[in-house]
Amino acid sequence: MAMLDKLAAIDARYEELEKLLSDPEVMTDYNKIAEYSKERSSLEEIVETYRSFHLQSDQLAQAHELLAAESDPEIREMAQEDVDTLTTATAELEEKLRLLLLPKDARDDKNVIMEIRAGTGGDESGLFAADLFRMYSYYASQHNWRTEVIDQSETGIGGFKEIKFEVKGEGAFSRLKFESGVHRVQRVPETESQGRVHTSTVTVAVLAQMDEVDVQLDMNDVRVDVYRSGGAGGQSVNTTDSAVRMTHIPTGLVVAVQDERSQLQNRLRAKQILIARLYEMEMERQRSAQENDRRAQVGTGERSEKIRTYNYPQNRVTDHRINMTSYNLPAIMDGDLDPFIDELIAQDQAEKLASGGVD
Repeated sequence: MAMLDKLAAIDARYEELEKLLSDPEVMTDYNKIAEYSKERSSLEEIVETYRSFHLQSDQLAQAHELLAAESDPEIREMAQEDVDTLTTATAELEEKLRLLLLPKDARDDKNVIMEIRAGTGGDESGLFAADLFRMYSYYASQHNWRTEVIDQSETGIGGFKEIKFEVKGEGAFSRLKFESGVHRVQRVPETESQGRVHTSTVTVAVLAQMDEVDVQLDMNDVRVDVYRSGGAGGQSVNTTDSAVRMTHIPTGLVVAVQDERSQLQNRLRAKQILIARLYEMEMERQRSAQENDRRAQVGTGERSEKIRTYNYPQNRVTDHRINMTSYNLPAIMDGDLDPFIDELIAQDQAEKLASGGVD
């Protein structure tokens, strides 16, 4: 069985890494220790699951042998119970192994740059952009991730025309990547005197924060403009030309950052975002090339895709990709997104298995 051969090879590599990490020569080389420890950690769950599967499979074989050889009805009944229990447990472990062997998204362990932009709906759209920013801030806090605002453009009434922020933490991209797309809100705006429900949209983009080694960026292809930061006033406004706009000439991508205190910091932030956007653009190009006959239902990150509706009058949130609805909108807005994200991950895994998983 191809899957078991692959698992046996992974188990052998895990054993080899354990020996290497106890090798006196390796123990004096910090870089090697870090490299081997990281690889060992990445294999740990799959090896533990494989060993459990191996043990359960052996016990199942023994239970079958006992059932075939035994004539005593009472012992046969006990053996049959063992066969039934172990068959279920072994099948569950086999399914888990198939999922663990699926190709990993190289970006899953990366930190995240999120961009929230008001869409249709005027001031109400800007207010909902602020609501989504708070929602993701709460969600990050629940997962012990840190958030940091990179750049923002306020509407003046508590909303955002646009806000960019970073989310730092283990596995941040692996979960937040499913939030890319158009979020639609249906509610009565505070400014609506006749109580009519308005529909507005907000666009969310989720970018993995890539290292420079992940993307070949030639700064000769980038035009850098500096200008004076704007803002709502007060000490946050810079009196020098510290704001930075970077334009990637081959693609036309434009990134502007002004919230950092110095031009150098703004340059570094803008470059980070530009690298992340170029990587996402290349990933989208590859996805399109691979999916000539179908468009992925989950995780495409297409900005035009309406992914979720937040209906305030009915206290309802619906994710259109998985046809899942929650009737506890306040909890969702307080960051309780895991039920949606868990289901999106499950669907994503099911689609990958269906399109050619591990044999």
